[in-house]
Amino acid sequence: MSMRQVPTLDIRRYDGDRAAFVAELGAAYREFGFCCISGHGIPAALIDGAYDAFKRFFALPVDVKMKYHVPGGGGARGYTPFGVETAKDSRYPDLKEFWHIGREIPRDSRYAGIMAPNLWPAEVPGFREHGYGLYQALDRLGSRVLRALALHIGLPERWFDDKTDFGNSILRPIHYPPIERGDVPNVRAGAHEDINLITLLVGASAEGLEVLTREGRWLPITTQGDAIVVNIGDMLQRLTNHVYPSTTHRVVNPPGDGARKPRYSVPFFLHPNPDFVIDVLPSCVSADNPSRYPEPITAHGYLQQRLREIRLI
Repeated sequence: MSMRQVPTLDIRRYDGDRAAFVAELGAAYREFGFCCISGHGIPAALIDGAYDAFKRFFALPVDVKMKYHVPGGGGARGYTPFGVETAKDSRYPDLKEFWHIGREIPRDSRYAGIMAPNLWPAEVPGFREHGYGLYQALDRLGSRVLRALALHIGLPERWFDDKTDFGNSILRPIHYPPIERGDVPNVRAGAHEDINLITLLVGASAEGLEVLTREGRWLPITTQGDAIVVNIGDMLQRLTNHVYPSTTHRVVNPPGDGARKPRYSVPFFLHPNPDFVIDVLPSCVSADNPSRYPEPITAHGYLQQRLREIRLI
């Protein structure tokens, strides 16, 4: 029996074939918690330019990269070195280093105490231009996906708009260095679920990403063409009372010579505004699906709780 595949859907259908697109998108998320989105219109030149800038940063000497590490900052901005983040309940840290770009907000914003200014590496020309350009493009695409998801569960189309317009969202360029030994006990990214509302992963063409199906099998995901992987995070799972499941996924070490090559990926973690209250939607509660979360929690409170679990704070 062949395993089902995570579908790829063209988001341009949202404008011309809305009801069918929303139904197919909702079905994909209910089944897998994942879907691949094509036809998004983000220029390949922007994606390629961002990847090029990120690779040039990660190629810098460690002492240069460490200039951009913020001790005690929970990795919210700048550089997080290799071997720090650890998947919840894992004994071993992930085999990666990464950078965080956050939302640019006025410094007199009510969120300024939570969302720090971005850091930009002076050694890498084009890093800010391409990095924040990609941040904005994925933020816009994420809003379009959320509109379709809102319609699928009976909410107004733009229900999420004013709840994510100052979202504490993060673009995370990741570098998984070559694995030089064959007996490492850890994987590039241990089995985990994402914290946020939805995650948009651009450039998942390299093998390694795997999703845990309902049947308990690991299903590999690689994308074709311009497709971007978009998955549900724990905040949306909680908000929708598990109607949209946040699915366990991992990045495994490639076999043979593939392990000797670096891997790069760039997820965008779309978050609500920090003061948004995550409280189960009444439309997602039924006799068959009673509320699992009687206690509401703010998005910022939930984020802090989870960052402690993965040892970033």
